[in-house]
Amino acid sequence: MNTLFIVLAVVVVLVLWVIAMFNSLVRLRNRAQEALSDIDVQLKRRYDLIPNLVEAVKGYMAHERGVLENVTKARTAAMQANGTPLERDQAENQLSNTLKTLFAVSENYPDLKANANFLDLQRELADTENKIQASRRFYNTMVMDLNTKIQSFPTNMLAGMFHFTAQKYFETTETEREPVKVKF
Repeated sequence: MNTLFIVLAVVVVLVLWVIAMFNSLVRLRNRAQEALSDIDVQLKRRYDLIPNLVEAVKGYMAHERGVLENVTKARTAAMQANGTPLERDQAENQLSNTLKTLFAVSENYPDLKANANFLDLQRELADTENKIQASRRFYNTMVMDLNTKIQSFPTNMLAGMFHFTAQKYFETTETEREPVKVKF
């Protein structure tokens, strides 16, 4: 009789362990998906701010039309980018680079730099860029936690049985590492 209770207790403990490990994997996967969604929310905010920024700049920078067109094209390309979030990140990086160029060119227009509307939009966009970076860092943290759990023993056996797969990180591209070049 004692042996039966011991075997039953071991089975119950194993079942509870499997349930706990499965739930922790699900929790981490959902947090990574939530973090990815947070990135999309911030990108949408950036898409909404860019047309306002371009309009505020247009009057001051009529002869810098190419810069404004590049920002608009990059925004459109980023909004229409398909594929995985990591594949869409390349279009987002291009948009970030064109925005940096816009802000660098705006340095040549003292009236524009002093314009309250432009300054507010620039602050909002800078804040949004910071939130995008924070969201990407949070996503990478969640992916690291999930991948570590998936790859660690003994959870890796359970993860394989339930088809949990390692996720990819957001990474900096070579273009992002280069300084912004402004030509006149």
